[in-house]
Amino acid sequence: MLTMWGGFAALIIIALVFVCWPFFRRFQAQSNSGVNAQRIDIFNQRQQELADELAMERISQSSFDESMVELKRRLLNDLSPEQQLHGRGNNRILALTGVLFVVVLSGVFYYFTGSYQQLKSWEQAIEQLPELGERAVMGKGEPLSANERQALLLGLRTRLAQDGDDAVAWLMLGRVAMTLDEFEMATQAFDKVLAKDPDNLGAKVSYAQALLVRGNDSSMTQAAKLLSQVLQQQPQNMDAISMLALIAYERQDWLEAKSAFELILSSMRQDDPRYAMVAQRIDEIEQRISQSQQSSGEEITVAVALADKVKDRIPHQAILFVYAKAASGPPMPLAVKRFSEFSLPMTVTLSQADAMMAELTLAQFEQVQIIARISKDGDVAIASGELQGQSGVIDQQQQKQVDVLIDTLIQ
Repeated sequence: MLTMWGGFAALIIIALVFVCWPFFRRFQAQSNSGVNAQRIDIFNQRQQELADELAMERISQSSFDESMVELKRRLLNDLSPEQQLHGRGNNRILALTGVLFVVVLSGVFYYFTGSYQQLKSWEQAIEQLPELGERAVMGKGEPLSANERQALLLGLRTRLAQDGDDAVAWLMLGRVAMTLDEFEMATQAFDKVLAKDPDNLGAKVSYAQALLVRGNDSSMTQAAKLLSQVLQQQPQNMDAISMLALIAYERQDWLEAKSAFELILSSMRQDDPRYAMVAQRIDEIEQRISQSQQSSGEEITVAVALADKVKDRIPHQAILFVYAKAASGPPMPLAVKRFSEFSLPMTVTLSQADAMMAELTLAQFEQVQIIARISKDGDVAIASGELQGQSGVIDQQQQKQVDVLIDTLIQ
């Protein structure tokens, strides 16, 4: 901070030197009266010459008058530096005026464009960092307000910039950023923590929570992986179990969601205000499972694999479609599943619930064909550069499992 103010002072001094120097330099450069005396002698000599020429009638009176006017004008111009010789006091006034103008202009400019309030807040954040950090971590005193959390965030970022990487500081920074809805900053902070401490379970749980806020498939998949790692070391970590339950619920994986919520319910007391809400969620999931079983009817288990010869041809941001269509009948799929995140080989179950139209399902056709296609744009229409594999015709009454190898590059 002192360096910054010292820089400001130096810049102002340099500006003052540029403003004031011309006045004093002009005075010193033109304070030679001997030169002016010579000019006056030359003027008198030339004036006498003109008078002699007029007397000898070499020039007319009008020419003499014009020459005298021009001669006096030149003398006046030549003697103007001499007039400045006697104006030293005026120079000082002008210099002081310039100083005042520079100072006032600098002050007004900084008032409207400077960041003195932000600098003051920054200094306060650094001073209050130990107190705010203790209140945030230990829970002492009043909960942090939004402004105090913002100050804590600023103080932590300053400390990390000055002192280098610190896993504890990065973890606190990520958690504070989450409370301020700065989820991008939070995920970057948790990345820093896990880079320094890969087994930090608290960072993994907080990281998963930040990823779940995004809500897209890739973030949910990444969050599920982190939570699975936590549960491998702490099988009873209720924070991880709760988030996995939400992920399973969002993905409509009802069996996994039911197991997770039942585990959560078993760890709660009946007088807990959340007990009734969790029990109600379990009842809802059981109803969904019952409805799914009633509507499932025919179903086929498909083992999808990828041939070695096309492994390096998977498009960027590929989408996997696995679907069944009638061997002899309409081209519309009878059941289809779509995966934006996948890892082959994998097993997929196609059932009545996966029908695109209620009047066109697996139950209506005995013989079907299973197709697995890796699309480059998520469009159901086949396009060049995509990968595909398909089974032979199967009879649903005799075969409930089928293998599909994706081995063809569509040209």
